[in-house]
Amino acid sequence: MRSITNNLTKWLGVLTIAGMLFSSCSKSNDPAPDPKPDTPVQTGSVPFYKLQRVENLYVQSDDSNPTTELPPIYFSLENKEQEPSSYQKTARWDINFSSLYDSFIGSNNGKDQANPGYSSNSVGGIIILKQPFEAVTNVPADTEFSTSKTFGTDDLGAFGEGTGWYLYDFGGTIRGDGSYNKQHVAYAMPESRTLVVRTAAGNYAKIKMISCYKDAFTADKWFRDTPHMYFTFEYVIVPKGSTKFEIK
Repeated sequence: MRSITNNLTKWLGVLTIAGMLFSSCSKSNDPAPDPKPDTPVQTGSVPFYKLQRVENLYVQSDDSNPTTELPPIYFSLENKEQEPSSYQKTARWDINFSSLYDSFIGSNNGKDQANPGYSSNSVGGIIILKQPFEAVTNVPADTEFSTSKTFGTDDLGAFGEGTGWYLYDFGGTIRGDGSYNKQHVAYAMPESRTLVVRTAAGNYAKIKMISCYKDAFTADKWFRDTPHMYFTFEYVIVPKGSTKFEIK
């Protein structure tokens, strides 16, 4: 269990966030074959330098057990699709959603034992920048990427774990008006946060996280009972060796 779970338990005991940040639904398992760890990295179908948008990428959640971690999901930026969990130890995915409500985002690296992709031939990493998506034009040096960190709640909100991509407004008074319906809302911060990922194949992507609410892409539409977790984000990929992010 991540430290955020310990914080929740310590501060609030058995915290029931029912009706708070996220809702509970079921998800069927993908019956994809179980590949070997040395499965070759496939050439991605997503073209370089073209803006991509993913809407309502669903992950299961359970408001009745808010501090219980649920199975992570794996997503290929290179192919713009979710990958089955059986591909965890391969280079077929680039980012994973895990930990509390699967809201923490990490990378795929086969050499880091702390990484879920350990033992694969993936070379990924991740970093978060305190800049809006449009302002991130330089590709960070490879030494700046982490292969073990994940990024979720930001210190500007409740239960923050450093710099993150969203602010959790527990009482509804940080971004909300203090009303009941604005309590326990997660605010993505595309205006000041950008994730940069080195993909499993070694290319680079910058990601704008937009929302975790279904069909609701702006803060005025986010309330404690808005269906979640449905991630919407935009990204662009540039080839390995690039020093600049461009959209053409």
